[in-house]
Amino acid sequence: MTERQEARRRRILQASAQLARRGGFDAVQMREVAESSNVALGTLYRYFPSKVHLLVATMQDQLQHMHETLHKRPPQETEAAARVAKTLMRAFRALQREPQLADAMVRALNFADRSVSAEVDTVSRLTTAIILEAMGLEGPPTPEQLSAVRVIEHTWHSALITWLSGRASIAQVKIDIETVCRLIER
Repeated sequence: MTERQEARRRRILQASAQLARRGGFDAVQMREVAESSNVALGTLYRYFPSKVHLLVATMQDQLQHMHETLHKRPPQETEAAARVAKTLMRAFRALQREPQLADAMVRALNFADRSVSAEVDTVSRLTTAIILEAMGLEGPPTPEQLSAVRVIEHTWHSALITWLSGRASIAQVKIDIETVCRLIER
């Protein structure tokens, strides 16, 4: 992308996030995103063919920002499992501060079909990178470690869904995250 295209994409993602913060998934309407980001509706659809594409890209953007923040201020715990749990709970608390945005992004992930698979894969790779970085490995991960990371990622996603739906408290989410992160120690 050119610098101008990247700036346009950034405006679109910011408008999407802002609308989602105010009203969740239903508040993100493509026409309003186009107006808020000062782009033509056709241009918006060239960047993002659907609202689901847009909100999954918004989640990518949020995760990238979170990854950069965690890179600047990594967790200080001595054990890898504790560092990963701390990292995921920091991410969870960031989402907790913006529950409408979190709900919109998670709903988009859940609604994503095959046409959004590349974007969903990017979300997964970012989440994996965040977990691996928190682990502090001194080399490439083993197949067993990658398997543990996938299970941790699935648990984190599930915990987010159950919290958003009101079926789990933050305390329960923390217990679940700390429990699954112990897989790293094996």
